Amino acid sequence: MNDADFVKILRQTVSNVVENSKIKMGIEQMADIAHELGIWVDEDSAECQAAKKNADDITAEIQNILKYKEAQLPLQGQILKELTCLEKEERRLRKVGSENIEKYKSDLQVQKTKLRRKQNSYDMSNAMTYFINAISSPGIERSYFLKWMRMNLDNVSREKLSGLREQYKEKRKSSENKEEIKDIDRQLSNSSLGTEHFFREMGQIYEASLSLPETDLSRQQLQHLPKLCAELLLDGFPLELVDGDASNIPLQWVSEVLSQLNNLVPPESKIRVVTVLGVQSTGKSTLLNTMFGVQFAVSSGRCTRGAFMLLIRINEDVKKELNCDFMVIIDTEGLKSPELAQLDNSHEHDNELATLVVGLSDITIINIAMENSTEMKDILQIVVHAFLRMKEVGKRPKCQFVHQNVSDVSAHEKNSRDRELLLQQLNEMTQAAAKMEKKEENKSFTDVMEYSPDTGNWYIPGLWNGTPPMAQVNAGYSEAVYELKKNIIHILGSGESSPNNILEFTEWMKSLWNAVKHENFIFSFRNSLVADAYMRLCTEFNKWEREFKKAMYTWVTKSETRISNYGTVAVTSEASDMNKLLTDLKSEAYTELSKWETKLLDNLTQYFSKTEGHVYLVEQYREVFKNSAKSLRREMERSVFNQLTAASDIRQGMSKLDKIKENHTKDLEERVSGLIERCREKKVQMTDKELDKEFDKMWNQMVNELSFPEQKATDVIASVSLYLRQNLERKGSHVCELLSEKNLKDCGLEPFTYTGPRVYMRFKYTFSKMFNIKDHVMALRNIADHIIKDCTQFVTEKFEKKNNYHETYIEEILHMIDERLQNYQDVKIEIEFEVSLKQHICGFAAREFQKLHEEFIQMNDPYRCLNQNKEKFRADFKDVFHDRDQCQKKAEEFTNSCLKPAVEDFVNRSLGPDIIGEMLTSRQLSTRMSFQYSVLLDLLSKNDFKTYQSYICSYEKYVKKWILDQILERFSNQSTLFKFEDHHLQSSVRSINNAINKAKTEKSGDLKTFVKNVCQELGDKLVISQDAFGAFMILNKADQEQFAHWLTVCVKDMVNALGEKFKRTNIKMKLKQLDVNPQNELFTKLIGCGHQCPFCKAPCEAGGRSHTEHWTSLHRPQGLGRFSPHETRKLVTDICSSSVISDKRFRCSETNGEWHPYKDYRDVFPDWRIAPDASLQASDYWKYVLAKFNKQFAEAYNAEPADIPQMWKEITRKQAEASIKESFNIK
Repeated sequence: MNDADFVKILRQTVSNVVENSKIKMGIEQMADIAHELGIWVDEDSAECQAAKKNADDITAEIQNILKYKEAQLPLQGQILKELTCLEKEERRLRKVGSENIEKYKSDLQVQKTKLRRKQNSYDMSNAMTYFINAISSPGIERSYFLKWMRMNLDNVSREKLSGLREQYKEKRKSSENKEEIKDIDRQLSNSSLGTEHFFREMGQIYEASLSLPETDLSRQQLQHLPKLCAELLLDGFPLELVDGDASNIPLQWVSEVLSQLNNLVPPESKIRVVTVLGVQSTGKSTLLNTMFGVQFAVSSGRCTRGAFMLLIRINEDVKKELNCDFMVIIDTEGLKSPELAQLDNSHEHDNELATLVVGLSDITIINIAMENSTEMKDILQIVVHAFLRMKEVGKRPKCQFVHQNVSDVSAHEKNSRDRELLLQQLNEMTQAAAKMEKKEENKSFTDVMEYSPDTGNWYIPGLWNGTPPMAQVNAGYSEAVYELKKNIIHILGSGESSPNNILEFTEWMKSLWNAVKHENFIFSFRNSLVADAYMRLCTEFNKWEREFKKAMYTWVTKSETRISNYGTVAVTSEASDMNKLLTDLKSEAYTELSKWETKLLDNLTQYFSKTEGHVYLVEQYREVFKNSAKSLRREMERSVFNQLTAASDIRQGMSKLDKIKENHTKDLEERVSGLIERCREKKVQMTDKELDKEFDKMWNQMVNELSFPEQKATDVIASVSLYLRQNLERKGSHVCELLSEKNLKDCGLEPFTYTGPRVYMRFKYTFSKMFNIKDHVMALRNIADHIIKDCTQFVTEKFEKKNNYHETYIEEILHMIDERLQNYQDVKIEIEFEVSLKQHICGFAAREFQKLHEEFIQMNDPYRCLNQNKEKFRADFKDVFHDRDQCQKKAEEFTNSCLKPAVEDFVNRSLGPDIIGEMLTSRQLSTRMSFQYSVLLDLLSKNDFKTYQSYICSYEKYVKKWILDQILERFSNQSTLFKFEDHHLQSSVRSINNAINKAKTEKSGDLKTFVKNVCQELGDKLVISQDAFGAFMILNKADQEQFAHWLTVCVKDMVNALGEKFKRTNIKMKLKQLDVNPQNELFTKLIGCGHQCPFCKAPCEAGGRSHTEHWTSLHRPQGLGRFSPHETRKLVTDICSSSVISDKRFRCSETNGEWHPYKDYRDVFPDWRIAPDASLQASDYWKYVLAKFNKQFAEAYNAEPADIPQMWKEITRKQAEASIKESFNIK
């Protein structure tokens, strides 16, 4: 018998058995026969039987699925859909109308609370009790139970839903039955029942319990549920990520399940995520099942709804290649599904789902079935939209396009034209999506992500050869899927981005879903991982910036010391004159600045090349920080060159005076030497009284004979006036008229006032702006107050240093004013205001600088300087006359008058950067966000209205004082500061001792040469007073060796004396003596650009000095910024982070008094990004403050108290603190 005959006989036999057999039974009934035949039956095991019984107990009760779900699974269905709608409305505010936004949001929260209360009113059903008990059983029994449950429920679905499906198919044949189709679809959706519905109920039971008090017994009894689900996830069972019926993620439930999963796996386990997206019924689940050997539900009476995630443990041999411990596979429902297409929000639902899963994935498989090519454009638009959103929030997942049901094995070669067409369509979709998201710089798909048509497309043949169920499986399907899998593993292994751990994945899920619930995803997206990465970048950049500034400060200090010592014994310079020295130093400075700029940019490049720490999430800020590095260099160059020029000019001015003083001291020395000779010639022992008389006679004669040229004071006011004109001349001819109206001498005598634009200007305001003039003038006055304070402080600091006036001082003030005015772009600055403000500040500054200049001339008057040392010269004259040993006395004099002031000055110059560096090591001041958090937390701990009022109304003043308090507190323990002082003191002493020892070895034999050698060695470190040095050198007859011995002893005594002085002096006194003011430096660093939110005045927190977009983590109710409508005079509770997602409108001077939609606020304030709050609790801090001090704020602002929403009154101090922790991403 050949094979053909055998097959023929076999077919006949089988046909006869099927047709003629009278005994027909199900597979389950055949178990008894199997027992008789001695065949092993798996179901005989005790665990399997127990599991089957548990499953049967649950499913046996099902008669009518709809009624069963209402009775046994009551927490989902309509209640859950209403909760979902409320959550989305909280984010979108579509129905707020003219109602107060915060009251509306409060009412929504009250409705949510009622729905949660309703959920909690249900007792746990029998089905859920059995279900939870069954999945709590040991491992294998639990697995059997879920398998039996799935089979039983599939059977129930097949029986109960077949009739509805038939109706659905019939109705779909006609386009006139839309309403009936909708109705049948709802019945189908409500009548489907799977294990996911039981897990969904479990999640709702858990979430509802969280609304109960923590001490409630019911809540405590349900805390174990997430762990049960986490164990199942670890065992390979899928977890419902997106509820397909309510189109929602139960965030609290899923987050806690993942948190428990994180506890079950080894610490810091890394995961990679693969997702599939595509049209319904294109074999997405089958593709994942084949590729990864998993069991997503396929053809169980209904397509996948929502999204399911499944965890796969990675084998040791693949771990190194993938650089992760687990792989998460996400299966999604079909986009553009016919059932959902009947619903009103189907496109929105598809966009939400696509954005979420693309954002979660490392690689997304876009599944395209060739027979569904008509719908391909729609799905491509949805997918491209999702990828564009991810690019804009800093994440760049990879994608692979899979074309299914392609029969030809050489399809890849033959379809190159189709791939080009696909890319063309992708480019079109990118432009359309970019237009919708207002990111029109994205012109092509490759702008959004890395994509190559040749490597990004895969062609897979159909699964079946023929028509199921009798068709053969196509072997080519598995082979093609295997090749795709290998490629995916290769892409994941060579990925630039580091894998997330489970908690980071959870954070992405939360932030993506919260942003998805908003209409404008890109501006709503806030993610703590991005915030973390941004904060780390800011911290690193701040560290590099600090190093740069400290290095340049040290360099400038040395250079200023060289300039100050130029032309004295302390410096032997190669430069022929001061101008040459200045040119050399500027050239050196340029080289040094370039070196540090390059180092800063190299550090940035290295930082962004790292794979760990989620650096790729902040790639969009790379250019901002590059520009910040360049801006820092420019600012430092301007500052360094100004300091060098000022030091050089002042030194040149002093050189003339020094020459006069030097000639006077030489003349004095000759006269005193002559007097000593004459007195000795008398050969009579003279008394001190007689010597005094001779000395006074000689002194008076010398003073009469010496010429003391009068030092003419410069007219500082005229000089300042010239610089002011030069600064304003580019602003037009109208400025010249304004400047000539008032003499600078008369400016700045009275407190600054500004009453608004001129009368002829005011005329055009009458109709459109008059309502806003008061507010505008008030805003300008506040700006003026801040700038005047800063400039006054600058003048005060220059005055305290007692140096001569230099033109760079007024240049610096005008630069400061221009820079500050530039920061207030959200307020219209009229030219009258600018001129008036500059005249006021320059008038005051000019008078102070004139006084400084005149005092400097007086202090350095040669006649005064000579008279100042008269008694010292008298004592020296007597010592020389009596041949007394001067060694010890002269060593003490040199130490106390020359070295000690120079060492003190060196310590004070070095201490400022040390204090700043030490303060910046504290977390409170490490970044702007940490700083803002610390200030707000401190305010909360004080819980005092006056303090809050001071913070809100006088922000800069309050913050400066707060920083000073932090410095005082940090250095209240003297040992902390003394550590720095002692370090610089010891450094100076080492230099002095080295200089003494070196001078000893040169054996000059001459004391003057010895002292000059010592000074030269110290020339680039210590600035030795020329007056003191000149006075010391007169009549100095000390022995060099003895002098050197005593000098070493005196230096030791000086160290002890200075050490004691440093310990005795309190921190407040020390801060006044410093060359660099730590309080101001820290303020400038932490206050950033100085911009404030145009609506609520919250300060900008963006890092880098050249950021192009301003933002803040926490916005406030506008009433706290004095805002109250003219009609009601009630403080406003609206928060701008809510207003920008509503249909409300605003008006201000920037809109010319016209109403403008909040949603389009960027048309008016393009530099500001006001994102909606990261969570509904994010602004609880300021809500708590306004609710607590409502009456006090109203009194202070001369307004009526705000209408506080009910939910605000229930916010506790603990919740307020938690909200700022969340907003500023403090762990």
